[in-house]
Amino acid sequence: MKIHPTAVVDPNAQIGADVEIGAFSVIGPQVVIGDKTIVQSHVVIEGDVTIGPGNFIGHGVIIGAPPQDLSFSPERKTKIEIGNENVIREYCTLHRGSAEGSATKIGDKNFLMAGAHVGHNCEIGNNIVIANNCLLAGHVRVDDGAFLGGGSTFHQHMHVGRLVMVQGSSAFGKDLPPFVIAAERNSVVGVNVVGLRRAGFSAKDRDEIKMAFKLLYLSGLNIGQAIEKAATMKFGAAAKEFFAFVANAKKRGICPYKRGAEL
Repeated sequence: MKIHPTAVVDPNAQIGADVEIGAFSVIGPQVVIGDKTIVQSHVVIEGDVTIGPGNFIGHGVIIGAPPQDLSFSPERKTKIEIGNENVIREYCTLHRGSAEGSATKIGDKNFLMAGAHVGHNCEIGNNIVIANNCLLAGHVRVDDGAFLGGGSTFHQHMHVGRLVMVQGSSAFGKDLPPFVIAAERNSVVGVNVVGLRRAGFSAKDRDEIKMAFKLLYLSGLNIGQAIEKAATMKFGAAAKEFFAFVANAKKRGICPYKRGAEL
């Protein structure tokens, strides 16, 4: 371990091998930090926090602070769980869960750029980019491979599907189905074809996703009718994933299609 002499590390904290902790950082008694994790200066990690190996935590990050929830009671036992090989850049804030026994969860190999906020009980998957100053309210779920553009905001309890690409400075209060490009305010503008190609989707899968998108957004059918129609078609796994997401969307529904949105 390499711990700066000005850092305050509680003796009950569990610090792995080859961990670095920078100047003036504060590590609480319930914190677990995995091997080869780098914690830079002025970082505060408090509450029940588990961090896996190989993470990078930038200057001024705060992890495990109480949730910004007026109903929260300080005596509640909640936590935050962070996986492996994430990059969490300067001044990000990640809050622990709100309800008794609950957790905020972040997976593996994510990149949180400077100033991002992850609210209580969020569930962040793997290989996700959350760009500068993104704000995620409580209970937001983001699936693998999504890219959230800088300065975007996400309403509580919404769900961002796999490989969604979000334009910067956008705002969303409805669910975003997988594989779409989203922009402006609650708008879907197309299919994330480049992202699908980079993720290794076959030409057949990409074509079926485009067909599913057109059936949902451009056929003139309502959502229920499009789901029924999709059930009669011989779609592969990816297109079925698209419609399964739509069928299970939260009560606010999915973001609608907007023609001509500027990206």
